Amino acid sequence: MRHRSVADLMTPTAVAVQPGTSFKEIARLLDEYGITAVPVVDDENRPVGVVSEADLLRRHTAKDGPSTAEAMMSSPVVTARPSWTAVEAARLMERHRVKRLPVVDAEGRLIGVLSRSDLLQLFLRRDRSIQEEIREDVVVRILRLSPSAVHIDVDEGRVTLSGTLDRPGLGPVIVRLCETVDGVVEVEDRLTFEADEDKAEADDEADAAKADDDEGSPAGE
Repeated sequence: MRHRSVADLMTPTAVAVQPGTSFKEIARLLDEYGITAVPVVDDENRPVGVVSEADLLRRHTAKDGPSTAEAMMSSPVVTARPSWTAVEAARLMERHRVKRLPVVDAEGRLIGVLSRSDLLQLFLRRDRSIQEEIREDVVVRILRLSPSAVHIDVDEGRVTLSGTLDRPGLGPVIVRLCETVDGVVEVEDRLTFEADEDKAEADDEADAAKADDDEGSPAGE
């Protein structure tokens, strides 16, 4: 399976400021581009901080000290690499409690910005695309099962698996693999196994035989 990477989801940046950029210029850029924060870069386009709307409001309220990007920015800056998976980026955001990550290349130069809203694109995948990926990648390519071995129903990212398998150990494996597919919200396991059905049939036959014996036994015996 190919998970969408940071490079797939990020917004290629055309907006960045220098440490000496003024309060008013930053506010104008945020408004003009409809963004909530802007990276601060040095002369070699390497991120050194981030200025957000919250940083501007704090500076405006305090009304003291210089009102340049360098004075207002949050630093050190937490960055991501374009090759990372969305999960890696999301975990970094959560760990550092940030809403966006400047994305840098191998030389540390700014090439994009990844925001929480960008990550939400993962959950906007069409149900049919999720279904096809599970069938083709999980069921057929990875587990080498017949495409019809598992019935896959997807509704708003919620996956329901049903069908009868010949190996009990496959169930948890299929569920875990499905959970890693981009856009999957949750997985419901309704899979059964041939051994379970054989046992159920054997139990039914045993119950029937016992009932026949009880009917054929003389009263009081």
